[in-house]
Amino acid sequence: MKLYNADLSPNALRVRAVANELGIELETIEVDLMKGEHKTASYLAINPNGKVPVLVDGDFVLWESRAIDGYLAGLKPERGLCPTDARKRAIIDQWSYWQAIHLGPAMQGVAFERVVKKKLGMGEPDETAIESQLKNVAQFLPVLDASLANKEWVAGDLSIADFAMASTFMFRDRAGISLDRTPHVSAWIDRLEERASWKSAVAPMLALMQD
Repeated sequence: MKLYNADLSPNALRVRAVANELGIELETIEVDLMKGEHKTASYLAINPNGKVPVLVDGDFVLWESRAIDGYLAGLKPERGLCPTDARKRAIIDQWSYWQAIHLGPAMQGVAFERVVKKKLGMGEPDETAIESQLKNVAQFLPVLDASLANKEWVAGDLSIADFAMASTFMFRDRAGISLDRTPHVSAWIDRLEERASWKSAVAPMLALMQD
């Protein structure tokens, strides 16, 4: 299997982490976003959205990171990262979609303005955008915190929802996003970040962001 990857992409990060957790070896093909390789005709032929990641498994081509994670988890159902039980699967989907629509854009928006823009030479932070997204962070982090009060993982057992959620937390300290008021979230992300699968997946991203 081939993974079209960009190390700075949180979407690609969650796929690398899930593959690591499952012990699935992927042939990684780097897509240089700064050079516009994701907009070439050859790349658009496999993902017309011009985004990363893309998984290619023989003649099967799949884009959208959460769909890719579900597919990978389905290849090793015994690991339980995406169970077939309807209710368990629904909870995983609930939190994965929630991350994609609510918490993810808010936290990634702050991180982009305060961390990524400077690293990539894209200008000064937009304080108006930061203020707006911080309000969303303040609204949604307590929702996740309350859910984690009596369990270790987002959907009860470790699942692809944890890796989806964690992909928005990498730059929380640099971005000035405190977890002091959400201790259950803090404990959860610490657990996740101690996993060897995550450490291996996130290492290339952190290396790129070093000053």
